[in-house]
Amino acid sequence: MFPDPHPLDERLGKLFFRQAPRQAGVYLMRDKDDHVLYVGKAKNLRQRLNSYRLANPDRMARRHLRLVRLVARIELELCADESAALAREAALLRELKPRFNRAGVWPGKTRFLAWRLAGAALELGMVDSPKADWSHSGPLNSMVQYLQSTLARLFRLALHPALSFHELPAGWTHGTRTGTVAISGLDGPGEIPELLQRYFWQNSDELLLWFAARFSHRTPPLERTFLDGEMETLKQFLAKMIRHAAKNGQIAG
Repeated sequence: MFPDPHPLDERLGKLFFRQAPRQAGVYLMRDKDDHVLYVGKAKNLRQRLNSYRLANPDRMARRHLRLVRLVARIELELCADESAALAREAALLRELKPRFNRAGVWPGKTRFLAWRLAGAALELGMVDSPKADWSHSGPLNSMVQYLQSTLARLFRLALHPALSFHELPAGWTHGTRTGTVAISGLDGPGEIPELLQRYFWQNSDELLLWFAARFSHRTPPLERTFLDGEMETLKQFLAKMIRHAAKNGQIAG
């Protein structure tokens, strides 16, 4: 039995991996000609980089093995947190288009988040081009599908207080949806559309407070964890995405 090869230890030295910071950041793997082969991000750079040290041909994909055999240098960039690292990674992927990266190298298709009233239901859609009778925000990047799914789950639970998150329609409790969903049970003719409009254009806190008031009776720990996670998604990710779009003149409504 022969020990598994450690090509990066031999090339970069074990000390490089031991001294890598336990911080969020991005890493750029370069070849002997200083071309960027791969860009990645990590919440903990030391932990992530250590995963590249072992090159077991029986357990690892050929693509991974080819990469580690070509790496001559690894460049690190520290970031404030994991979200900042994700944003920096996305920018580098679009700029550099590294040979060994597959996802994120080309910008995703932009879409609009659109909504309207249809009788006593709210229709919430992810569309390529919004129609005249729909309110909308965008164009947004590919993550609009997660935004639509999160909002659909929250509105469904807010408008149906007796409904547990376990009772959401099949496929609603995780992942993403496509197309348009209709959420029944509106208790006001224009309250929710106006809240959505203000969320994107004026004050996002109003919609979050509206949700919080309707979820105040939901006290089981598992349900609270689910709802708190959904609300946190809106507070952090959505606000950041909208601010970025506004800065670049991409929001229209």
